[in-house]
Amino acid sequence: MTSTATERVAARVAEIRQARGLTQEAMAAKARLNRVTLARLERAQHPPNLETLDRIARALGVGLADLVK
Repeated sequence: MTSTATERVAARVAEIRQARGLTQEAMAAKARLNRVTLARLERAQHPPNLETLDRIARALGVGLADLVK
């Protein structure tokens, strides 16, 4: 089974967030996002735009490329 780009990004965001010990609520606050938006993104129900990815990357302390690996 192949995953879509949205699914790969979703899994990567969740993986890094959890490795940092952040809840979705804490992560959303750091990234200035709504928690529901972050939850939907992590379930691949909401494809992120570039601005959202940038906010998430900055909040996690990683580069954009790290989210799309």
